[in-house]
Amino acid sequence: MILRDGLFTSESVSDGHPDKICDQISDAILDACLGQDDASRVAVETAIKGNLICIIGEVTTKADIDLRLVAHNVLVNIGHEAMDTGHEGRWGLNPNHLTLVEKLSIQSPNIATGVDRPDGALGAGDQGLMFGYACRETEAYAPLAISLAHGLMRRQREVRRAPEGAILGPDAKSQVTILYRDGKPVAVDTVLVSTQHIRDIPPRTIHELVRDRVVRHVIPENLLTKETRILINPTGVFEIGGPVADAGLTGRKIIVDSYGGAARHGGGAFSGKDPTKVDRSAAYAARQFAVSLVAKGWADHAEVQVAYAIGMPEPVSVSVNTFGSGQVPDDELVETACPNIRKLLTPGSIIERLELLRPLYLQTGLRPLRPSGPRSAVGEAAGRSPQRVTKRTEECHEGPASAGPSSFLRARRVAASKQDQIQDGAAIIVAKPCAWSAASPRRVVATRPPCR
Repeated sequence: MILRDGLFTSESVSDGHPDKICDQISDAILDACLGQDDASRVAVETAIKGNLICIIGEVTTKADIDLRLVAHNVLVNIGHEAMDTGHEGRWGLNPNHLTLVEKLSIQSPNIATGVDRPDGALGAGDQGLMFGYACRETEAYAPLAISLAHGLMRRQREVRRAPEGAILGPDAKSQVTILYRDGKPVAVDTVLVSTQHIRDIPPRTIHELVRDRVVRHVIPENLLTKETRILINPTGVFEIGGPVADAGLTGRKIIVDSYGGAARHGGGAFSGKDPTKVDRSAAYAARQFAVSLVAKGWADHAEVQVAYAIGMPEPVSVSVNTFGSGQVPDDELVETACPNIRKLLTPGSIIERLELLRPLYLQTGLRPLRPSGPRSAVGEAAGRSPQRVTKRTEECHEGPASAGPSSFLRARRVAASKQDQIQDGAAIIVAKPCAWSAASPRRVVATRPPCR
């Protein structure tokens, strides 16, 4: 999408938001399965309200998973206190006193025969369409509004975990409105942050803390003007939050997990799905292709659509929309830039290239729209762009059950400090626009050098 003039807004949510809690529990279950059995087939949905958690879906795995412990550890990591007493904790939820309802079955054998094909190829786990997007607004090739909104939520988490920000709670939302002129972002028009906090704190105290320690830490000074509005907790009080205040459900933040509305979305959620589900893996790969096109200089904006038929390895269609910014016509771009793209977009190729059978999904969902990977992000499709998924992993060190990884989850995790490394061979190979191509008999000349 290209906005010539006017305002555009995107939002993000914190890890303590009810819907994001459910995303994390679903992804933690997926990680636990892949950590023991990388052939696991997982499609898990989670719902939460108060201390009630419902986990439903289809799982075919050899792994032995303690669902209660998975949910417990996710909530503790978010910041909910696990207490031996019946007290519900500072934020109204005690992970030691959960009511768990579970209804899981194995994957339908009709689907399984299409995914695990007799010819050895991996078929798509479902039909559907997915989008990937990239632009030049940030170094991560991600839209500016969603990037700043995610940055505010990451910073809110950092601040509330420090002594100075202990008055802030896990549940929070952000929203950023960007002013565009001639197709370029020129200023931040409005910043909105709503954050849970402890009782009996003056609104002014919350406002000053969030403004000075969160907003001004994330929003570049050159984008702040005298007209920029900074809104902190517009209702005045946000003491009751999380699943105590609102029910949560997996997959309800698909726009937060992708591009904040700056690009289209195929409608399929990511969390709780293993990579044979192209809703997730193909969205990562489409993002990867879009980033490659922009980084190589083919376009300033690229929106890639892929579509699949259940049981078939290759996508039924691949298309690119550059919104008029491309070096060649859009209908020629796919074959000109990457003639073998359909082979690279099979589920098997995506999974192998991006190493998606590793238990990396919980952290992917928590790191949206980072230059290092898909979450996603991640968000999530733009979140941790699979262009930069590192091979470096480290063992998860076990800690107390109330504070660390589950005892059964001894999976190899991607080292957070290594996530910004570019994995050799991970990126889709896209020719530079100044190169000759067999698919295009004429020489294509770039008007600008590739963005490094």
